[in-house]
Amino acid sequence: MNNEIKLGFCNPPEPIYLYVKNGELNGESYLWYFHDIDRDKTTPVHQKGLTGYLSELRITAKEFKGKGNMKLDIVIAADEVYIIRTGIETNFAKTFLLSASQVYDFSKPLIIAATAGDENVVFCRLYDAATKVRIRREWNPNADWASLIAEIQSRLGGMSSSVGLAPEQPPHPQDLRVKYIRTLLNYPLDLVKEYLQFQDATTPSQLPVSKVDALVKNMCLAWAANYIEHPNQAETSYQQQVVDLVANGDDELTAINQWMQQIQAANTGSA
Repeated sequence: MNNEIKLGFCNPPEPIYLYVKNGELNGESYLWYFHDIDRDKTTPVHQKGLTGYLSELRITAKEFKGKGNMKLDIVIAADEVYIIRTGIETNFAKTFLLSASQVYDFSKPLIIAATAGDENVVFCRLYDAATKVRIRREWNPNADWASLIAEIQSRLGGMSSSVGLAPEQPPHPQDLRVKYIRTLLNYPLDLVKEYLQFQDATTPSQLPVSKVDALVKNMCLAWAANYIEHPNQAETSYQQQVVDLVANGDDELTAINQWMQQIQAANTGSA
C-alpha cells in the first residue's frame, strides 16, 4: 500500500452522498445518483453496485417540504467514503437491513446493489464481494427495524477490537426507540431528560416498558397539539393509528410517521 501523500491542490476529503431512485434522464434509466444541492443538479450513476466496507449506520433527521423525515445513512468505505442516504421507510432501506443482519464479519467487503422493482420501487441486494454470493434473508415487512439497526451497529462496533480498541456497548432497544421517535418528532431533549429525572432514571432503558410507553405518548401528543385543538381528539387518534397498529404487529416508528403525515395532511386540507 502506497502511503505517500500527494502534495498540491486536491478535493477536500469529504464524504460523497449517494441517493437511490428509480429514475430516467435523457432516455437512460438509473437507480443511483449524486445531487449537487448548490446547483440543484442530479448526476446519475449507471452502475448498479457499489463495492466497499460497511463502516457505520446512522439515523438522520432531515426536513423536506416542511416535514420531518427520518433517513438511514449507510456509510461505505471504498475508493472514497460514500454515504448512501435513503428514507428509513423505503424498500431499499428495509431490504438492506434484512440482508445486513445476516452478516457477522464486516471486516470483509460487500457489494451493495440497487435493483428496480415495480413502478418507482428500488430494492437492495447484498453480496459477498469475494465470492459474489448473494446474502439473503426472508422478506418481513413487520421486522423490528430499530433492533436490526442496533444489532448491525453492535457488530460494526465490535470491529474496533481488531485494531486494539474496546468494542462499543450496543445501544439498548428502549434507548434507541426513544432516540428515534424523539428525533422524528423534533421533541426537545431537555424535556426527555426532565421526564427521566422525575422517574429517578438517566436512560429510558432503566424504566419499565410502561413508563417508556408513557414517554413516547407524551412526546407524540405534544407534537399533535400543534395541529389538533382538542386533546381528547389527539389522544384517540394516537390510540387508533399508532398504539392499536403496533399491538397488531406494525413497526412503531413507521406507524408514528404515517400518523404524523395524516394529521399534517388533514390540517393542510382544513386550512
